[in-house]
Amino acid sequence: MNHKLFDHTILKADATTEQVKKICDEAKEYGFASVCVNQYYTKYVAKQLADTDVLVCTVVGFPLGQSDTRVKAYETKCAIEDGAQEIDMVLNVAALKDKKYDFVENDIKTLKEVCGKDVVLKVILETCLLTDEEIVKASELSKAAGADFVKTSTGFSTAGAKAKDVALMRKTVGEEMGVKASGGIHTAKEAQEMIDAGASRLGTSATLAIIGA
Repeated sequence: MNHKLFDHTILKADATTEQVKKICDEAKEYGFASVCVNQYYTKYVAKQLADTDVLVCTVVGFPLGQSDTRVKAYETKCAIEDGAQEIDMVLNVAALKDKKYDFVENDIKTLKEVCGKDVVLKVILETCLLTDEEIVKASELSKAAGADFVKTSTGFSTAGAKAKDVALMRKTVGEEMGVKASGGIHTAKEAQEMIDAGASRLGTSATLAIIGA
């Protein structure tokens, strides 16, 4: 399994510097795509990963997605200034369910404008809270807003990634966008199911177990 498929992730609230350093060291050793952390650790991780090809990924509006767009934009700006090369933002699920599609698209578009061409923007849909129709709509809005990826889950809600949702997202966005499966992926079998369904990136804290390290 290609190690560049993995965003090596540590997002728990009680993560210590020592634990984050361990994640960074593992990512460097095995050549993972990125290390994904909360904003607090962005600058630290950027220093740990300097002069490597492992990217710095920071979550924004995490985990509920209901921060004001201006707050999300400022959080994104700060993350990039601290060294983030990828931003995983959380979709405003409430706005989507209220069918405020212009708001949802603008929320994403605003963050992509902050990211520019060089910083990757992934949109976390929180698929466990959405119907199939809403997953399609959220994926369409993310694509229209210029996002680079759609992503299944925060890992902090009622469920994580499901292969059927990944397949639906891939079908909706086509081949030109990335699809990231995250949340509840613990084994090589589960990881392969997501890849087979169309995932081009996997977010997991169980990366070493998955690759058999």
